Amino acid sequence: MSHSIAASNLTTVVSRDSLPTAIVKNMITVVLSISVIFINGMLIHTFRQHQVLSANPRYILYIHLVANDIILLTIFEVMVVLSYIFSTLNTSFCMLVLVVAILANLNNPLTLAIMALECYVAICFPLHHVQICTVNNAYVAIGLVWVISSLTILPDVFVVLATESLDFFHSRVFCARDQIFRNPRLKEKRDISYIVLLVLVWLTLVYAYFNILFAAQGATSNARKARNTVLLHGFQLSLCMLTYTYNQISNGLIALFPQYVTDIRFITTILFQVLPRLLSPLIYGLRDKTFRKYVKSRLFCARREAQELEPEVSNARVTGTPGQIRQADQIRR
Repeated sequence: MSHSIAASNLTTVVSRDSLPTAIVKNMITVVLSISVIFINGMLIHTFRQHQVLSANPRYILYIHLVANDIILLTIFEVMVVLSYIFSTLNTSFCMLVLVVAILANLNNPLTLAIMALECYVAICFPLHHVQICTVNNAYVAIGLVWVISSLTILPDVFVVLATESLDFFHSRVFCARDQIFRNPRLKEKRDISYIVLLVLVWLTLVYAYFNILFAAQGATSNARKARNTVLLHGFQLSLCMLTYTYNQISNGLIALFPQYVTDIRFITTILFQVLPRLLSPLIYGLRDKTFRKYVKSRLFCARREAQELEPEVSNARVTGTPGQIRQADQIRR
């Protein structure tokens, strides 16, 4: 995070760290983000390799969460590197990247609401669960999530296209949402839409939780597990809400401590943008016994294959021909 932005009366102030500090901060951010992307990618790979997971609507919705986190972190890392190199970016490119990031960010709370409803149907309507919660319906639900998210941000894009001059789209700006969607009414609409979205999702989680809670009075293990799962969805939603409060908290701290602008941006970015993308998938994915079993088997298989190949590679390098040695090196890599 080598750059920071404080917007006041449409005035942008860009603060820069010293070169060594900027390099250290960017290295920390890049390493953390790539690590989280790798872990999430491993979860997606495990999902794709096992039909028992890919044929289960619950895991399909879960992987949709993980995929959105990968999209967000990838965009975040690209923007960190580009903003450090170029300081400002082309407005059209910035708007395109922001729209994709906003869509992915809106998808997560909506997906959590659908996952909570799936648990509700499984416990309260067990005889209809197989007919309602199918693989096809899971993908339809994911499609609806993207449609709803699109309806939230696309009107803003149309307003910008209709009101801004052509020169604006060829100009360069510090890539932030307030610098692209500059109309004050769009900011009000954004805040209202976020509040409405989060309220509806929270009401869905509360509704599902209390209905499952009443069903759990029979003390069945499935009902208790579903109740705990909905509570976990609430925790995941709380992590999602951190990203929505990022600008408000950052700007508030910057107003109190203006001399630490870049440090505040760096710390809040790590806490609100990077770490939630790691905690949410891991807590849910590794808590699930079935998913955890396949992740462990995948890791153990990879390590066992490496151990089995190591003697063969070593022998080939000692006794093999030059062609065999090259092949052995390729296997090692």
